[in-house]
Amino acid sequence: MGKHKIKPNYRRRLLRLPDLDHCKRAVLNSLGSPASRRVYEYAIDQFIAWYCSEPRLAFNRIVVARYRMYLESRGLAANTINQQLAAVRRLAHEAADAGLLSPELAAGISRVKGVKQLGFRAGNWLSAEQSSEVLKHTGGATMRAKRDSAMLAMLFGCGFRRSELVGLELDDIQMRQGHWAVVDLIGKGGHIRTVPIPNWVKVA
Repeated sequence: MGKHKIKPNYRRRLLRLPDLDHCKRAVLNSLGSPASRRVYEYAIDQFIAWYCSEPRLAFNRIVVARYRMYLESRGLAANTINQQLAAVRRLAHEAADAGLLSPELAAGISRVKGVKQLGFRAGNWLSAEQSSEVLKHTGGATMRAKRDSAMLAMLFGCGFRRSELVGLELDDIQMRQGHWAVVDLIGKGGHIRTVPIPNWVKVA
């Protein structure tokens, strides 16, 4: 006779610190980007510290909603709160996969809504005139000056992130349909895109 598969015991809703640490490691191991791992590790550590400070809390939708209210009471930005909640949802998913939490409870946690973001993101932006002024002061005959000018032109003209720019290889720049472009660029979140290179950037 074949062996009977042991059915996970989903009745245990109160997760202990070793359980949470196990699920945290599973979440971090599933992330490919070092930056994402740092963000999720910090967010999960924050949740675990809050969760363990409360007496005998069950890990369910109501508790996660309470955690969202706690984050709001700290005056955190909506984007920060939503990022923290995303990490908690991922933690619940791994707990369900490990048999520590029922799929129903994990699904309930995933339905906890984030904070609505109002307005738009603010920041310091250079106008076209300001960008041109910066490029005027980067010219020079040395190899370093030419390198700096080319890098700034790529940042301004192609909209690269700094990490994307420094990770470029010469083979990434190819001719496509009569135009130069950076092909198959892997950006934030693992998204792949092709970025056209304006003629003035190519000249720089």
